[in-house]
Parts: sequence; C-alpha cells; structure tokens
Amino acid sequence: MGSVPEQNFTPDSTTTQPVITRRVIAILLVVAGLALVLRLIPQPRTIDDAFITFRYSRNLVEGHGFVYNQGTRTLGTTTPLYTVLMAGIGFVTGGEQYPWYALIVNALADAITAAVLVLMGVRLTGRIGAGVVVGVLWALSPMSVTFAVGGMETSVMILWMVLASYAYVNGREGWAAAFATLGVLTRVDSLIWVGLLFLYMPIMRWRSIPDAAGHARRITRWLPWRSGLIFAGGLLPWYVFSWAYFGTLLSRSLSAKQAAYRVDSFQAMTRLIQHVATPFFEQETLGVPGVVVGLLLYPGLAMIGIRYAATRQPRLLPFLIYPWLYVVAFSIMNPLIFRWYLAPLLPAYFLAIITGVWILADSAGTALQRLRLAPLVMALAGALFAALSLNAWVLHPDHGPDRPAPKMAWHQIELYYKQMADMLRSTYGVTEDTLVSAGDIGAVGYYSRARILDTVGLVTPEMSDYYPVDASLYMDDSANYAVPPDIIFDYQPDYIVFMEMFVRNGLARDPAFYENYAEIAFIPTDFYGTGMLAYQRRD
Repeated sequence: MGSVPEQNFTPDSTTTQPVITRRVIAILLVVAGLALVLRLIPQPRTIDDAFITFRYSRNLVEGHGFVYNQGTRTLGTTTPLYTVLMAGIGFVTGGEQYPWYALIVNALADAITAAVLVLMGVRLTGRIGAGVVVGVLWALSPMSVTFAVGGMETSVMILWMVLASYAYVNGREGWAAAFATLGVLTRVDSLIWVGLLFLYMPIMRWRSIPDAAGHARRITRWLPWRSGLIFAGGLLPWYVFSWAYFGTLLSRSLSAKQAAYRVDSFQAMTRLIQHVATPFFEQETLGVPGVVVGLLLYPGLAMIGIRYAATRQPRLLPFLIYPWLYVVAFSIMNPLIFRWYLAPLLPAYFLAIITGVWILADSAGTALQRLRLAPLVMALAGALFAALSLNAWVLHPDHGPDRPAPKMAWHQIELYYKQMADMLRSTYGVTEDTLVSAGDIGAVGYYSRARILDTVGLVTPEMSDYYPVDASLYMDDSANYAVPPDIIFDYQPDYIVFMEMFVRNGLARDPAFYENYAEIAFIPTDFYGTGMLAYQRRD
C-alpha cells in the first residue's frame, strides 16, 4: 500500500517526443546563440533595483554579512539566490563588475530558455518550425533583453520556470520540484507558477491510476509526496536562516512598496491587459489600432493553443495557464507594476500563441488539401512577430553605449544617479559612515557606498510609519510617489538625492528645509519633474 515512485508516472501517449538528432542539436545551438548574442551586444544597461542586489552581494564578498547598510540586518532584496550567485562570482573573480556578471548569467539563462522553448514547441505541435519560432521570438524579445542587460534576476527566474515545466512534461517530477525551489529562491512571486504546478500534479496522478485500485489506495498514491518534500526541503534552509538572521521570512521591500507608492484602483489590471494585447510591441509600429487588434487576436490564439494542449499535452497546462493566473493575481493585489513584472508571462504566452497559429493553419491546409499551407503561414506569422519586435529596438540609443538595444532598455536616470554618487564620493568625501537619503537607492547606494536612508523603506522598514502621505504632496494626479518631509526633519541625513517631482510640493516649499540644507547639484531632466537634485546639510 506504499506510494509509487513518481518517476513511474510518464508523459501521455499522445505526447510528441522530440528526436534529438544532429540537425535538432544544431538548431538548438543556433537559437541559443542568437539569444546570447542579442544580450551581449547592448552591454550592461543596469536598472536601479539591480544595484540593490549588487550591494548586498558586494557586502557578502567583503565580509560585512548579508546586509545593505553595514551593521543593519534588513532583507531588502527579493532575490536571495541571485544575490548569493552574484556574490559567488564576485568572490571567485575578485572583481566588482556586477553589472557584467549579471548580464553574462542572464544571457546564458535566456539562451537555455530559448532552446528549451524550441523543444516545448516541438513537444506540443510535432513541428520543429513551430518550436523554432517560439525560441527565436524569445531570443529577440525587447522585454526579455531589457531585463537581461538590466541586471535583474528575471531571466534566471524564467529559466527555472521553463525547466520545471519541461521536466514535468517529461515525467521528471522530482526535477520539476527542484527547479521550483530554485524559482522561489530567485523570486518569491514564482509561487504563482509553482502553486499551479503542485495543484496540477495530483490531478494528473489521479487520472493515471486505474479505477480498480480502490479509493483508499488512491489517496496514498495521487499526492506528490516526494516532490513536495524536495520542494520544502530545498526552501527550509533559507527560511530558517532568514528568520534567524533578519527576523522575517519575506523581503521588507514587498510591504514597503505597497505602503509607499500610490496606485489607482485597477491600475495593475489595466497595465497587464495592455501587455497581453502587445506581446510583440505592436504599439511601437501600429499605435492604438495595434493594441485594439491585439487585445482580441492574441488571447484568442492563446486559448486555441491551450485547448489543443489540454488534449494532446495536458502536462503543459500549468505552464500555459500561468500567464492568466498571473494577470488575475496581480490585478487583485494591484501593486505598482514595474516593467520587469511583465516579462515572466511571455514564454508561455508565446508558446500558446504560436501553437494557436499552427493549429489554425494546419486545419485550413487540411481542409483545402494544401499540405504546405501550415509551414508557410507559420513562417509568415513568425516573420511578422519578429519584425514587430525588432521595430522596438534602436540602432543608436541616445544614452549609454552606442550599440543596438531595445528602446525600453532606458537607464538614463541610473546614469544620472551614478553621476551624483561619484560627485558625493569624490568631491564631498562621502564614506560608509555618511548618511545619504534617497528615494531611488540603487545606483546612489552602490556607487557612493554611503549609509543609505531609504525614504521608500526597502532597506529601512521603519520608514513605512510615514506613509500614506497627504495627497497634496504629489506633484499631480499621475504621480505615484512623494517624499514625506518628516523623514528628513526627523533623521537629518548628511546628503539628499531626489528627483524634483518627489519634493516639489513638500520639502521644496518648506522654509525650514532650506534653513538646514543647501543645494549642491542639479541635473536638468524631462522626466520625474524638472531635474535631479542633491542637497547638503548646512552644518
């Protein structure tokens, strides 16, 4: 009456097994190579939040512990595994080129993801062409490339999701559980796809047990005990350490962002719906009409693909359903949607859309007795989606390295923050003991090495007591953040670096602030107000 080893639960007989020939290996290498090259060409264009992780990694390497500010144990990064990975590379190399470390790791992760997506496409449709289209679209996706070169952990988290899904498709539930563990340790919102996967496992196991086995025997067999133990056992060491070291299981940044940022009702849902309508950046080429058409076209194609998978490859359903559960979950929570929140939906969405195209084309070809119609339609659709995606790239960005990059790989604000941090350190002698306050702490904290007073509260959770702020402090109705003046008056930081819009209706209008602080630098901008400001305490 004992449980049956999980590896005995094999994929369905309807599954199309990819035959790994030299030709297939060559195709996989080409697709993976394309993904790799397209991420190395732009060079690092690091996003502010990535610098927070890099500072944690650097402090680990330098022996200060898993901390952001030396001596203060606060979990302000949402990606412990990625933090340790960056620290490991820094320790081995002996350098501090964390933007490059992240870029290389992310490029390799996306290359593997692209190759596995090819195999998943073949597994679902039986056509290498469909798999290649999915893999290539991921390789050149502006959103995927942006966060790979941006230093975020997104590429690695997506890799674990794709590997877990593919392992499950192949009946390797133990490996799927191991990859699920790595996914959650890389980013906690992986629990959405992990939860879906673990909820689905008992359903497939129940269906695979003969009816004659008896109800009592079924109960002992359909629960994925081994996978659950692998998953829980992999997470336990981190969460024991986190509770003992930080006094918390989750990153403080999650609750801090929820408290500090103003988000209108249904704002997250609206942004996610726009994203679902423009997976290939149709708005860049077609404008509003592209969004309207995409809102009907792509979900329709995806639903066709999901329905097909339900009969031919049911083990792929958790992966294909995940984007829609993600939309529902984030719409309900309604957080401020940062750009990197949008990328995890795309691999499964691409696969569902391309499968839908293939099914319609194959059905039409069969009806018209034109067997070559489906490959032709697939090639044309792939070329169209690729062209739309490439139109969201720019050959000569107006900032950063003069190399082709996605338009959305915008990091001008980080370059300005670096300029401010370098000035504070070189001109004003800022050290690790100097208290510097900022709203965006990534680049400022990383390059200045100062002790940071984070007004949002990502690494200084006590700041949450100052929120919500009075609505009159916001620059206008579209603004989502303003600095509570009391933070500055209460803590009296030595230096302050803020975007002008964060202080326009608060500190900038308070005479008491100017009695205590003098402006020392201003960089004019056409975003987040009129510019970036730096102040020094007068004494």
